[in-house]
Amino acid sequence: MLHEASDAQTGLRKVARVILLDPENRILLLHGFEPDDPDVTWWFTPGGGLEGDESREEAALRELAEETGITEVELGPVLWQRHCSFPFAGQRWDQDEWYFLARTTRTDAVPHSLTELERRSVAGLRWWTSAELSAARETVYPTRLAELLLTLLDEGPPRVPVVLAPEIV
Repeated sequence: MLHEASDAQTGLRKVARVILLDPENRILLLHGFEPDDPDVTWWFTPGGGLEGDESREEAALRELAEETGITEVELGPVLWQRHCSFPFAGQRWDQDEWYFLARTTRTDAVPHSLTELERRSVAGLRWWTSAELSAARETVYPTRLAELLLTLLDEGPPRVPVVLAPEIV
């Protein structure tokens, strides 16, 4: 979800994202678009900013439930961390993102409690196989997600989170 809470020292919005895999190792992605220009679209992982004093783990589970309706998950380790900065809905978003691995047996996902901005910028969601993601010609964030997912499926979670290169758009 999009909230404006950020770290007072760094100015970065603290974000928890979820790499949600089903029993067939498909990944769930949301389809987003710029509210002021619906032709500008991309796919992204569920997740969003921390609220109040919640932990990143708590935020990951809350965001997943709100954006997908899925609450039956096994939350795993942090896989990746990245800094990103991008324009969206008339403002610049500077984020410190942590990506958690999660697994579920439930594949019926329906956005359940979206913010007003999310209702104006999320077109739906779908499960992707690694091959489909690798072949995708659409924009996906993080931009190396296909490669990162393939490595995850081949090698398992990293022992310590991988710090991804910053993405500044």
